[in-house]
Formats: sequence, structure tokens, C-alpha cells
Amino acid sequence: MGDTKQSAAATAVTSVTEGGGPLLPTYGRYPLALVKGEGSRLWDEAGNRYLDFMSGIAVTNLGHVPPKVKEALVGQLDRLWHVSNLFRIPNQEEAAALLTANSFGDAVFFCNSGAEANEAAIKLARRYQQKVAGTGRYEIVTFRNSFHGRTLATLTATGQDKVKDGFAPLPEGFRYVAFNDLAALEEAVTDKTAAIMLEMVQAEGGIHAAERSYVQAIRKLCDEQGILLIVDEVQTGMGRTGKLFAYEHYGIEPDIISLAKGLGSGFPVGAIVAREKLREAFGPGSHGSTFGGTPIATAVVKATVETIVGDKLPERAAEMGEYLLSRLREALAGNETVVDVRGLGLIVGIECKEPVADRITAAQKKGLLVISAGPNVIRLLPNLLVTKEEIDEAVSILAEVTAE
Repeated sequence: MGDTKQSAAATAVTSVTEGGGPLLPTYGRYPLALVKGEGSRLWDEAGNRYLDFMSGIAVTNLGHVPPKVKEALVGQLDRLWHVSNLFRIPNQEEAAALLTANSFGDAVFFCNSGAEANEAAIKLARRYQQKVAGTGRYEIVTFRNSFHGRTLATLTATGQDKVKDGFAPLPEGFRYVAFNDLAALEEAVTDKTAAIMLEMVQAEGGIHAAERSYVQAIRKLCDEQGILLIVDEVQTGMGRTGKLFAYEHYGIEPDIISLAKGLGSGFPVGAIVAREKLREAFGPGSHGSTFGGTPIATAVVKATVETIVGDKLPERAAEMGEYLLSRLREALAGNETVVDVRGLGLIVGIECKEPVADRITAAQKKGLLVISAGPNVIRLLPNLLVTKEEIDEAVSILAEVTAE
């Protein structure tokens, strides 16, 4: 970025605002209007260029406007936009076949977002226990500092009180335990426990990964007690962690996973993938979505999955993730304000001793877009096609802003 554009960017990025005009102020917005994207780069309406290490919060895993996905989207726009799930949708069937062929699962339900996917997972677990297994179980055990969505059920499932403020009364049937604490989990499980809902990496909770032995112990516990294991892959799925799905790092298979974000390369779509034994629980009329799995959405899913799998992008994410971690640890060594650098694949956190909001704003002024993961952690989510040169550029800026 030239000096003139850099100066303009520094002037534009001054503070976080709450928005205004006709929009409800639900977001703390930065005073940037981003209008164009290509690969790892974004441009604002003033023409300033930024290196994107947010990826729309782990959404644009293939970078901005990926050619193969664009071709599939544009082609579908010329054919058919919407019918109804009362009819067969070939794109939907083909997208589901891709997901099951590349995972543990046998059956797929499409929806529109991560929250909807987690809502569907919760409903499927309860309905299976009550209508198929006949146990009457309904409780879901989740983990402190987890994040599962903003619907009433999924914000209740979330292990953070801040997202629940002002929404009482909340739905019953959720219990919370400390992450990576097997004794606490075993104590929380009762004869009412329908499922355990787990993130393999707590992204919103500070980039904390589950321990391998812990996850394997959870799988064993579920098998012994007839409990379902739900893995929330909304942020960690689609190659982000160096595997197509994060559960693959742990030597286990879940019963249900939830997907969204990177599943549609920026087009809104979500899904759950489930084992065969759960198919009966979601019979006709049990659940549905008007816009779930439209011809447009599933054309995008097909192109996204085919690109990620065909181009071996999870393997590339693992390689680039190792490079990013090593470069960060090298550049930040000796920085007394940095507590830890951790991550899995291309989901990386820099934990600092103090809140990082000012450092994120400082990075924006230097042309780098990053996000927080809790008050003290800078979260890095570059796309899976990020280059070493782009990583070096980001690390240089992060070294500057964490030293200032």
C-alpha cells in the first residue's frame, strides 16, 4: 500500500462505532466500508487495500470471490433460484453425497447458518432419544467459554453468560462443565443426558483446543451410556484446522456435526451431518427450513467442497498453519506483553496480558484485518490459500502493534 493510501486508511480507522440510521445497533462496527475482495485482499470505498486475516470470521476459506465457486453460483443463477423442499433438489442431494463421502456421516440436513445448524443438532439429539431410543432424555451438556449461536436454544447452550443477558427465561435442559476436565464432565452426566456438545477448538472462547485424550474419553463415555456426541464444526470445519473436519485430529467419530461459515464460501448456508441411526428421528414434518438447501446454496456448497477436497486444501492449511505459528513465535519472542501463541491449522490466537482492542485497530491502520477471541486474544483466520509472503506481511504488522 502506498504512503497516500496508508495515510488515508489510518485516518479512516479511528474507533469502533455502533452504527446508526435505520439499522439496529446490534454490532460494534469499525468505520470501514469494504466494497471489493479478491483472494486475501479487501478494498474499502476510499480505495485503501487490506490484508484479510479474518476471512469474514472463518467464512471465506477459499479467499474472496473464488473462481470455481463464482462460476457455479453464476451458472445456477441463470437456471433456478428457489422451489421448495417439498420437491427433490438435485444439487442438494449431490452436495449431501459429497459431505457424507468425506466424513463419518450418512445423512445431511441443510439450513442457513451455524446457529440453525446447532439448533437442528440439539433437536435431532433430543428427538432421537425420545422417539427412537425411547430414553426420554433431553439434557445437553456443553462447556464453559463455548459458543454455539444466537437463537434462544443455542445461546443457552453457549457457555458464556454475556450472550444470555436480557433474554430470560431461557430454555431448560442445558448443563455446563469446565473444558478439558473429565471429572467435571462425568459428574454432570445423568440419566437425563441426551448429548454432549463440544467444540474441538473453542474459537470465541480464546483459541483453546480440546486435549486428544479428553475427546477420546468423551467418546468412550458416550458409547457406554448411550449419549450422543455433537461436534460443533461451524468455525473449525471445511479445512480450517488442517483436516477437513477438526474431529479427524482426535481419532474419534461423532454422531452429529454442525457446519456453516466456510461451507458456502460467503453464501449463507448451514448443515448437520449425522449417523445413519439418527435418520429415523427426523422423519417427514419433524423439522424443516424454507430456505435450507436451495438450488443456489447447494450449488455453492458443491463447488466449495469439491475445491477444498480436490485441491487438498486441508493439507495446505496444516502446512501454512505451522509456518504462521513458527513465524509468530519467532517474531514475538521476548515481547513481555504476549502470554502465548497457539492454534491448530489456520485458526491461531495471540494471547496478551491486556485487552487487544487497540492493537486490532492499530493493525487496521497498517492494512491488516484481524479479530479478537475474547478480550485478550488476537484471532487470526487467514484463508486456506494464504501464501508465505502474506503471512510474513501479517506477522511483521502484528510484531509492530504488539510492541507499541
